[in-house]
Amino acid sequence: MVGKVLSINISDVRGIVKTSIPEVNVLENWGLEGDAHAGDWERQVSIFPEEALIKVPEHKREEVMTAGYTENFTISGIELDDLMAGTTVKIGESEIYIVKVGKEHKEYGRPYIVSREGRFGKAVKGGKVKVGDEVTVIKKES
Repeated sequence: MVGKVLSINISDVRGIVKTSIPEVNVLENWGLEGDAHAGDWERQVSIFPEEALIKVPEHKREEVMTAGYTENFTISGIELDDLMAGTTVKIGESEIYIVKVGKEHKEYGRPYIVSREGRFGKAVKGGKVKVGDEVTVIKKES
């Protein structure tokens, strides 16, 4: 199964909406160059699969769809079950090892669904990523 990168988003300060950019350099064992969440920890990169939007309750949909990006990569085309913890995905030239799905829950805007269904991981291989690049699952732990 091959997916694709829909958007790339970074911010230089934590806790604010990210700005969309056309391409980024992912730094091995660090994360996205210029992003405040990059660093020496396990949630260097955040990935939101567009397919998770189906899990948004009807009363939250408009709020989630019109809020700004809070994830680094928005992707589509990969089944949610194929993006679980223990999976390595190739995004453009980079490789991201998914450490966990979800984090502390937020109740508003885009963070509502990203905090529940976002994939958070480590950059195990650096490289360039551009909007439109392919996303593939390259290793899945059983």
